[in-house]
Amino acid sequence: MDPLLRGDRATVSVTTREVEQAGLVRDFLGDASPTLSVHVHGAPETHLTVPAELTSMILQLVDLVGRGCTVTVGSIPAEVTTTVAAQMLNISRPTLMKLVREQKIPSHKVGAHTRLLSRDVIDYRRAQLARQSAAFDELRALEEEWGVTD
Repeated sequence: MDPLLRGDRATVSVTTREVEQAGLVRDFLGDASPTLSVHVHGAPETHLTVPAELTSMILQLVDLVGRGCTVTVGSIPAEVTTTVAAQMLNISRPTLMKLVREQKIPSHKVGAHTRLLSRDVIDYRRAQLARQSAAFDELRALEEEWGVTD
């Protein structure tokens, strides 16, 4: 892996060998959600049990690499401006400010400026996607019920 570093992002294109190795690990672990342990050989030997949250991220990364995907890892600051939050949600800033005024997404003031926690923005996006998915499922069920075909 030779990462391309750009600011707070690292993009990694994987080799064929790395895809094979990740595929072997993915196949070995299967669909189970194991607890990962790291054992470092050397003097002195050390052992670490990886927390469940990090294990999940590592397994997602192994799965992507095992499928031959190019992986980009980036960071988002804990607190974002309204412009950044609007970009994260793929909406206009005025639409975001309407959501803030309606208290549909939490915010706070820093002086005269509105700020949002990135986790609140991400949570709102996940909820928005869940609502869209539920609405789509409901529409498909109605199509089936009414016998609508393409």
